[in-house]
Amino acid sequence: MRLDLRLIAGMIPHGARVLDIGCGDGALLDHLTREKGADARGIEIDMEEATRAVAQGLAVIHGDADQDLAFYPDDAFDYVVLSRTLQAVEHPREVLAQMLRIGRHAIVSFPNFGHWQMRWRLLVTGRMPDTETWNRPWYETPNIHPCTIQDFFDLCAKDGYEVEQWLAVDERGLRSPWRRFVSLANLFGEQALFLLRRADGIPPRAAPATPG
Repeated sequence: MRLDLRLIAGMIPHGARVLDIGCGDGALLDHLTREKGADARGIEIDMEEATRAVAQGLAVIHGDADQDLAFYPDDAFDYVVLSRTLQAVEHPREVLAQMLRIGRHAIVSFPNFGHWQMRWRLLVTGRMPDTETWNRPWYETPNIHPCTIQDFFDLCAKDGYEVEQWLAVDERGLRSPWRRFVSLANLFGEQALFLLRRADGIPPRAAPATPG
């Protein structure tokens, strides 16, 4: 599995109820089901990927995070996962709110647009940069809301989400050691991983009524 998926798997306890949004071919779901006895389900917007996952016997449906999360009941899962997808959804703030309504915990990973190589290449070349993590040209990338580690911390504070754990890592698995210095992690971490929960006293947001 990808590095961020291995790290996510390490945050999820045995037997948990898990929803993986943007699950791709279901690599994480398969691992959690086999190795941790999880009740693991997935949503994938790419029909080919969803079909591939279903063919492996995984509980995956074709769906869109921006549209379909609203129809899940409150606290339906222990963990809701969004790996390298937050920056590609149309309404990331609403998707995050829905994740923490339907799940007791949310795990989010995303490429860090604040990494020094991104800053340097944009400054020097005047062109959209690419790295091992951001490895597509601008006209092929699905990313529409890139953010930095600091941006994400600010959003969590604004919306009242408690950060239980966070990591800044590179593609080789080396963890940025600046746990107490978000500004340094924001500069040197290629990708970020956050484990969130609703802060005490904040109720889950109600899902809208199903039409019809």
